[in-house]
Amino acid sequence: MDHQDRKAAIAAYKERKPAWGVYAVICTATGETWVGCSRHVDTEQNGLWFALRLGTSIYPSLQSAWTQHGASAFRFEELQRLPDDLPHFARADELKKYQVLWRTRLFAAAL
Repeated sequence: MDHQDRKAAIAAYKERKPAWGVYAVICTATGETWVGCSRHVDTEQNGLWFALRLGTSIYPSLQSAWTQHGASAFRFEELQRLPDDLPHFARADELKKYQVLWRTRLFAAAL
């Protein structure tokens, strides 16, 4: 990657809009589900999987299931994304509301 390509990639990264949303992590071996929310739901899986592979996840029940069943038993699903036109000050509350809604629907633990 030359200097111009790198510069363009950095600029594109800085200009991207946050993707506020709710996601689920599902263990296909046990059916256990965890639901979380993030302002970068489109890249959240990378961070979760990285911590789980290292054994340093801050979610003990998820880490335990990952250690027991392995990475191939897990999948990541984006459940809902907030609309771009939602006012910035309302997004955190909306995320929490939708996280509770999806946890109830899926009988899931919180992330």
